[in-house]
Amino acid sequence: STQGVSSAASDVYKRQTIPNPNPDQAFDAEALYTVLAQQVKTGLAQAENVAIVGIHSGGAWLAERLAKDMQLTERLGFIDVSFYRDDFSEKGLRPDIKPTQIPFDVDGATILLVDDVLYTGRTTRAAINELFDYGRPARIMLAALADRGGRELPVAADFVAKTISIPGQQSLVLQRADDGRFSLTVDHV
Repeated sequence: STQGVSSAASDVYKRQTIPNPNPDQAFDAEALYTVLAQQVKTGLAQAENVAIVGIHSGGAWLAERLAKDMQLTERLGFIDVSFYRDDFSEKGLRPDIKPTQIPFDVDGATILLVDDVLYTGRTTRAAINELFDYGRPARIMLAALADRGGRELPVAADFVAKTISIPGQQSLVLQRADDGRFSLTVDHV
C-alpha cells in the first residue's frame, strides 16, 4: 500500500527500481560501489565520531573498502549476526561464522552499518541488536550496495547504490575477487 506516500514519491521510487529481465545478468558492482561511496562521503561529511561496521561477509568487504577510502580504518568493525537472527532456530548455524570485532567505543558514535544486499530487513535488525550489546550509538545509518525490496520489517537504507527488482526465488550475491574487485550476480535459490 502506498497510503500516506505522495504519488510523486511513489513515482520516484518506481523510476529507481531496476527490473532484471535477464536472471543470469551480472551487475557492475564496481560502478555501484562508486555510487555508494559518493553517497556515503556526502552524507557523512558533517557527522562526528563516525565508525563503520560491516555485516559479514559482503557488507564486511564493502566496509573495509569504505573505511580505507574515507581514512577510517581505525574506526572499522565487523559483525556476524548469526546468533542474533530471529530464524536461528529454523536455520541453525552456518559453518562460516566469523567473530564480531568492534575495536572502538560504540557509545555516542555515528555508526555506518554496511550490508551488501538489503532484503527482508531481518539481518539489519539483528545487526542493530548486536551493536547495542556493545554500547549506545548516537546514530546508526544503513548503507547497502543493492536494495532488492521484499521488506518484512520497517527498515530502509540511508544510502543505497541501486534498487533491483528480482523474483523471490533468486538472490543477489556479492563476491570479491583475489584482487579485491567486486562482482554482483543473480543466483537461483
